[in-house]
Amino acid sequence: MSVATLSIILLVLLFAFLGAGLWVAFSLLGVGVAAMALFSDAPLGLVMATTMWGHSNSWALAALPLFIWMGEILFRSRLSEDMFTGLAPWMNRLPGQLLHVNVFACGIFAAVSGSSAATAATIGKLSIPELSRRGYPERLVIGTLAGSATLGLLIPPSIILIVYGVATEQSIARLFIAGVLPGVLLVTLFVGYVVVWALINRDRLPMEDISASFREKLRRSRRLLPVVLLIGGVIGSIYAGIASPTDAAAVGVVLALVLSWSSGTLTRASFVDGLMGATVTSCMIAFILAGASFLTVAMGFTGIPRILAEWIGGLGLSTFTLLAALTAFFVIMGCFLDGISVVVLTASVIMPMVLQAGIDPLWFGIFLVIVVEMSQITPPVGFNLFVLQSLTGRDILSVAFAALPFFFLMVVALVIIVIFPAIVTYLPGQM
Repeated sequence: MSVATLSIILLVLLFAFLGAGLWVAFSLLGVGVAAMALFSDAPLGLVMATTMWGHSNSWALAALPLFIWMGEILFRSRLSEDMFTGLAPWMNRLPGQLLHVNVFACGIFAAVSGSSAATAATIGKLSIPELSRRGYPERLVIGTLAGSATLGLLIPPSIILIVYGVATEQSIARLFIAGVLPGVLLVTLFVGYVVVWALINRDRLPMEDISASFREKLRRSRRLLPVVLLIGGVIGSIYAGIASPTDAAAVGVVLALVLSWSSGTLTRASFVDGLMGATVTSCMIAFILAGASFLTVAMGFTGIPRILAEWIGGLGLSTFTLLAALTAFFVIMGCFLDGISVVVLTASVIMPMVLQAGIDPLWFGIFLVIVVEMSQITPPVGFNLFVLQSLTGRDILSVAFAALPFFFLMVVALVIIVIFPAIVTYLPGQM
């Protein structure tokens, strides 16, 4: 049987499992079992047991539930309210005024939650009613939230970067540091778009006086200090080499608990809810990773990744052409699957092609995360779109249309890091 036929059979089987509503982890295991049972003589049970245990028993993976728990704790605190209060006075001189609070608040919350959907929900609950009451255009309010919330996937500590690092055996600490400058780049592009839009459409924005004295701005900004220290402590300790990502995650959980306690939002109920939420999410991701690790090994036994990599190498595609094709592929995949599933489903097949083309796997990890960010605001399965649809009551197409400019801004960011790869690789190179 040819490799093309084998690939089609396994792909059809995968989508049949997913379309039937089977869990992603079970779908991955099912395809892996079929691949090994039909096209390999290797001992199926032994390979499955050793592979799943080996990839589950990973110290690097311990950072995952800790960062998720940290985000759950802060999600239940009054962090979003503090950010809105602390940031608003500084935005009055920028064209677009309080619309920039969405961008910066999402960027800050992304740095402590690691989740795109949690960022959209938390900041959206506060800013949508407030900005609507003040008369800001609903479409731009939704768009800034949809686009900026995707920063939760990129700005460290990022859950999906941990998943990518474990799946591809890359340093999670270096991936975290590599995501900093691209995150800043995206924030700059989003702010620039809002500024240009506001200058062109002055008559569509409310004329409000939210000026405050410098002393008043500093007084309000004191509410930002704890979370800034939390972010600085977590990321700074990793960058300085003082702590591993797992150590930094443990410190982050302790600091998040202290922050929640000091703000008066830490109760027995919120503690238990946060712990259970982190447990459920962590188990789901760990199970998916275990299934993906087995599928990766099963694909190795079939020889598909190696043959595909050789085939791609034989086509003589330029690096830019390959990246353009992969971008389209990942965006289409992201229309039907969540970001973590996209990464773990494709790692075993895509990485040999990437390495064959001479692309730095560290750089490609950031590239991949930005593409996955784009898929978060593309229908029909854009998770940020679902969150904002529930918050606004608008239909999914209206929310997607509002997010469209930010989709294209992410395309611009991709082009920039392709032309200037040092934006991704410079900081990790200094470690």
